[in-house]
Amino acid sequence: MFWLALVAFMKFAVKAIIFSMDYLKVGKATDLKGKDRRLYRFFEILPGFLSYATFIALIFFSYFQPVWVAFFIIAFDVYWLLLVIYLALYLVVAYRKMKKNSAINWRARCEELSRENFVDPKIAIDSLARGGKKWTDLIQLVVLPTYNENEEIIASALDALLKDGFPPEQMLVVLAIEERAGEEGRQRAINIKKSFQDKFAHLVITFHPDGMVGEIKGKGANQSWAIKQVKKELLDPENFNFDNILVSVFDIDTMVRPGYFFALSYKFLTVSDPYRASYQPIPIYQNNLWEAPFFSRVAASSNTFWQMMMQIREEQLVTYSSHSMTLRALVDIGFWSTNMVSEDSRIFWHCLLYYGGDYRVEPLYFPVSMDITFDRNFIQTAKSLYKQQRRWAWGAENVPYLMFNTVKHWHNIDRKKIISHIFTQIYGFHSWATNALIIAVVGWMPMLIGGDRFNTTVLSGNLPSITQSLMNIAMIGLVLSAIISTLLLPKRPAKYTFFKNVRMVLEWVFVPFTIIFFGSIPCLDAQWRLLRGKYMGFWVTPKSRS
Repeated sequence: MFWLALVAFMKFAVKAIIFSMDYLKVGKATDLKGKDRRLYRFFEILPGFLSYATFIALIFFSYFQPVWVAFFIIAFDVYWLLLVIYLALYLVVAYRKMKKNSAINWRARCEELSRENFVDPKIAIDSLARGGKKWTDLIQLVVLPTYNENEEIIASALDALLKDGFPPEQMLVVLAIEERAGEEGRQRAINIKKSFQDKFAHLVITFHPDGMVGEIKGKGANQSWAIKQVKKELLDPENFNFDNILVSVFDIDTMVRPGYFFALSYKFLTVSDPYRASYQPIPIYQNNLWEAPFFSRVAASSNTFWQMMMQIREEQLVTYSSHSMTLRALVDIGFWSTNMVSEDSRIFWHCLLYYGGDYRVEPLYFPVSMDITFDRNFIQTAKSLYKQQRRWAWGAENVPYLMFNTVKHWHNIDRKKIISHIFTQIYGFHSWATNALIIAVVGWMPMLIGGDRFNTTVLSGNLPSITQSLMNIAMIGLVLSAIISTLLLPKRPAKYTFFKNVRMVLEWVFVPFTIIFFGSIPCLDAQWRLLRGKYMGFWVTPKSRS
């Protein structure tokens, strides 16, 4: 009886585990049924509800209790000022760390780790921390998903890998092409194969089939298919050691700076528990910086600065765009999800939940170069930038994913850590959607609709001057951003004069415009769609360089 009971219990446990693990592959509420579906929908509604409820409440009280709202606006402006100063300090520290790391000879550092007698006692770490591995044991597997990008952009990404300095015989490169790219995509593959087939240990080209059941048309499905094919056709037959493989997934416009893979290897070899971490560089959008319109440059630079600041705030850092991780972790979780849009951040949340909270992102403080949104003309670029920002804001889909899986795995996770992440995400998406509009629009509501209930008070005359004074002080952050953006500028092409540099500095006066029309509004758009259950697909940002 004991053995029968034990067998029955084990069967039940296995089924429970399998069922539980399925929750980590959920992309949206419609993937579920019954109570689970209703619970997930409730969590999907939450981000948009909080943002829109904030505006409704502030407008409502601006009419009935305008003095309350006026005091709130003043308090909010003070909070905004302190936040700007706080983040400005982070930006300076992150910039200095990035400059310092960019100047380090990471190959020499890696080679020093391989010696028995360390030259620098600071890096004489316990060999158990890296399992006795050396940088020469590591294989860099680089996945480059592409759809309709031209051959020049693909070739530039591969050229950058060769110029990195890491031995190409230790690099496996996967060009993951969408089958729906058609004959043009296949021709690009043939041309790339001819140019680069002998320059890496392996150059594998995969074609992701179109219309696979349960998938959305997006990068996650493409790269997941690609790495599964590589595992099946190359890694498994040739008995590669998965523990020695670092996987870097780069947007096709990503151009690594020389030394990236040595910096990545050094970090992997020196951190504790390296298999429970992803590794995040700093994306700097400057491949086509000189050609792109001003609003695209300002939006891209703002995103770069945010990613730089998040490198300092390691406890809140999440994988973004191009990043690296171990193949071991990818195999453990079953690779990227194929049924959602924000795969670059979802992979982190998936790992975090899979390992019960024992997963993190390690900052590299090392830059990689990427493209700024740049389309056929000014108007088309504005439309494309809006869609890109809306797709990024669709990352709010991770809020219901986190909350739902926290409920489902309540007894098997580090609750304190994951709940902290949940509040950070809710706060982040709420701030993204509301802060700029509260300052620019809602701050005027008590005067516009408060009537005599407000306009006859002393506060009504002081509110504009108080707000203006606080915002003038907050301009320190804007000036600092303009300075650092200038320091990050690549060499100016010969066809442009010095006045182009001056224009780029002056363009920062358009930040208020940019953060509203290419920040808050697309974020509210994405949250409204999520609230209504109108799920977005993956939109591919056009890549163009003149």
